[in-house]
Amino acid sequence: MNSPNILSAIHINSLEEQTVVHQFNPNAIRHTRSLGDLTGLSDMGLHLVRVEPGRETTQHHNHECSDEFVYILSGRARLTLGEAPFELSAGDFAGFPKQGAAHSMKNIGDSDLVYLMGGNRPPLDICNYPRIDRRMYKVGDKREFVDLKNLHEVRR
Repeated sequence: MNSPNILSAIHINSLEEQTVVHQFNPNAIRHTRSLGDLTGLSDMGLHLVRVEPGRETTQHHNHECSDEFVYILSGRARLTLGEAPFELSAGDFAGFPKQGAAHSMKNIGDSDLVYLMGGNRPPLDICNYPRIDRRMYKVGDKREFVDLKNLHEVRR
């Protein structure tokens, strides 16, 4: 295949995984190949992700401005959506609309969990982490967070 818009299976399998440890959850370790970036996608991210048994994918969260999804390719995950648990396995899809319920996943199987993860990339996003009472602001490439106990309402 000879196009910057196409990645062959051989090319994808040869890509080095980037290990990402979530900034607010040291047990959330993902091994990621960023497919969308390699094909020139700029307004959405698309990643092939591998998570080892017992590891989590993220800190429980939701986005104010960004839609996300996962499509499970192999393995088993416990998705927590709000506070409700759901088991996902190969072929299952979950969409997380902006301003929707907080969500997170954990690999509950004996083998690696592999999934496609994607979402849009708005220039401004707010990510809420209800279990740790934290909020992160993303403006362009800059990210900042605040513990909600330090957040004060502006009164006019």
